Order: sequence, then structure tokens, then C-alpha cells
Amino acid sequence: MFNENQLNAIDAAIHDNLITAGLDNVIFMDMAGNAIAKHDNGKSHLDSIALAALAAGNFAAVDAMAKLVGESEFSLLFHKGEKLSIHFSKVDDETLLITTFNKDISLGLVRLKVAETIKQINTILTSD
Repeated sequence: MFNENQLNAIDAAIHDNLITAGLDNVIFMDMAGNAIAKHDNGKSHLDSIALAALAAGNFAAVDAMAKLVGESEFSLLFHKGEKLSIHFSKVDDETLLITTFNKDISLGLVRLKVAETIKQINTILTSD
């Protein structure tokens, strides 16, 4: 599915755009819940395998809700917690980008950085 050059470039894009911006965790995953790339800030103890599996189920449930209300999809999800928030964004028809971040990072910055990263990932995936 992905070659080594693509995976290395995706890893670099995630690290350079998201981890260095202050996000806690980033998971690039397929729709089945399999993590393709995982990054964290070194301070997190998140079970990324469990989060990826649950995120896939969550995204599938929301996709079904979108269809019920007449939308083709909801391509972005956001859950705000007291200390930590989760941002889900569809990269393409087969992959998602899940980020977690603390209350010190603004949602606007996350959305901007995620959009930039998704654009880079899509360029990487279509270049080879």
C-alpha cells in the first residue's frame, strides 16, 4: 500500500508540522483502525493501538449518521475534553489523521496544521 519513501515522507510531515507545533499525539491510520504512522511528544502514555481502533469505529458511526441526515460525509470530527481534545480528519477515502492535544493549543492552530499536513500527505501519496 505504501512504500518506504512514502512512509518516511509522511513521518517527516507529521513530525515537522504537528509534533513540533505542540500536539501530544498523531496517528495516521487506515479506516479499519490500523496505525500506519504514530508520533508523540515523548510525554504521552497513550495506547495508540486502542485509540486507532476506537477512532475507526467512531468515524464509521459518524459516517452512518451523516448519511441519515442527507450528508455524503462528515470529514472532520472534534471532541473537547477538560484536559485533552481529539481531532479526527479524513485524509482520503482510505485513511484518517487523529491528533490529540492539550488545552494550551488552540483548535484553530490544530485545524490549520492538520490541513497543511493532509495536503502534504496527499501529495506524497499521489507522487509515487
